[in-house]
Amino acid sequence: MHQTPLNAFHRERNARLVDFAGWEMPVVYTSIIEEHHFTRQHCTMFDVSHMGRIEVWGAGDEAFLQKLCTRNVGDMAAGLSRYSHICREDGGILDDVIVSRCEDHYLIVCNASNRTKIVGWLGQHGNEFGVEIRDRTLETAMVAVQGPEALETLGQLLPVGLDDLKRYRFKTGNIMGVEFFIARSGYTGEDGVEIILPAQFATTATQMLISKSGGLGRPIKPAGLGARDTLRFEAGMPLYGHELTEEWDSITAGQGWAVDLSKDFIGQSAMKRVADEGPRRTIVGLELDGKRIARDGCEVYHDGRRAGFITSGTKSPTFDKVIAMGMLETTASEPGTQVEIDLRGQRSSATVVALPFYKRPKK
Repeated sequence: MHQTPLNAFHRERNARLVDFAGWEMPVVYTSIIEEHHFTRQHCTMFDVSHMGRIEVWGAGDEAFLQKLCTRNVGDMAAGLSRYSHICREDGGILDDVIVSRCEDHYLIVCNASNRTKIVGWLGQHGNEFGVEIRDRTLETAMVAVQGPEALETLGQLLPVGLDDLKRYRFKTGNIMGVEFFIARSGYTGEDGVEIILPAQFATTATQMLISKSGGLGRPIKPAGLGARDTLRFEAGMPLYGHELTEEWDSITAGQGWAVDLSKDFIGQSAMKRVADEGPRRTIVGLELDGKRIARDGCEVYHDGRRAGFITSGTKSPTFDKVIAMGMLETTASEPGTQVEIDLRGQRSSATVVALPFYKRPKK
């Protein structure tokens, strides 16, 4: 099992560690609910070093990524990041990724569970474009600092201005001779950044940020994968293996905004057919009556017949209600539609609602 560069940091703080996609990761430090609320109200730091960090080098890098990504990445200037999917010919989603354009190469951040698959897929298609694929995952660390206080706090601690850093933009900086990458992105529904730096400096940098933020009276607290999941869930963000899989395409997954059908990419023909005919099913939000949580795979019924299944479920710490996402037939997908969910033999009433469940307050 892999350990992130921050493994000792987690152990010193008595985090509960679990096996996640072959990595020993902190699921919780104090409590999921406490870490969830602190992120929504203040600022937390997540170790996301398990996620893949893959570089693409070579003169054909732009054309290569245009061919592999569902999103148009050809018009990206240096300093821009963009969410996209990488798919098979039949539209099945291999992974959802963030593509960043650096001055002389591209950086792809992918899911930990799909890193080997994506590195292989990139390598399989790279020769045609003369590109070099470099997997930097084990050489680097990555942390996400998230919450309404994240940018203001980090702006006082880092030697790079963040006031002009827009959403899905990134900068590079240097502190004590160590170069780092900082992007305004995240997976919580809150504002914040994701920082990549050399693995050997990760613990020192993390301890410095936490210590100095406390000195400012605005402490950054560590948070685990448990809170990361409830936060992304409330924000209606898909999780690979649940809302995104090789079993369906990006449009069916409700991510049509991340697909540019005007360009040629692997899976374009299949997705154009889905777009022309209209998807037969789609991902929806659900609010359940009662206190029982609907787990992935639970069947959903509409008008007495099976209409789909649950992809993820939880109890929302922010709203104190049971919520879920599910793949339903489009005939049952309109907000306000009443459905029933089979919870181990018992039916629970639920209402289809628009996603996301949570939007951060506007300043």
